[in-house]
Amino acid sequence: MQSTLDKSNIHSEELETLLEQRAEGKVDFLLVDVREDMEYKMGHIKGVDQLLPTSTFGQWAQKFAEENKDKTIVFTCRTGNRSGQVQHIFKQHGLEHVINHAGGIVSYRGEIEK
Repeated sequence: MQSTLDKSNIHSEELETLLEQRAEGKVDFLLVDVREDMEYKMGHIKGVDQLLPTSTFGQWAQKFAEENKDKTIVFTCRTGNRSGQVQHIFKQHGLEHVINHAGGIVSYRGEIEK
């Protein structure tokens, strides 16, 4: 059976489970929100490690990739579109453990922070 962290895409229910497991020390990954600052301030998934807006991708992408090349990273956004694009770019540039949160925050039923 394929581990959730070995998939290319995960759905909101899987992300909720992963966040619970991370809190228990069972898994390790970064959760990165790629929406804009205004969207993030309106509400974000509890457990987001970083906000890295796609509008400034060119400013942070290379350094982020270098610093996190060996980590598992889950990208999230509003619907999964922008996070999917970011995931695709990183995969093309050799990052193997990048996951898209398909459905994004609009499909997420877990805890939201403002």
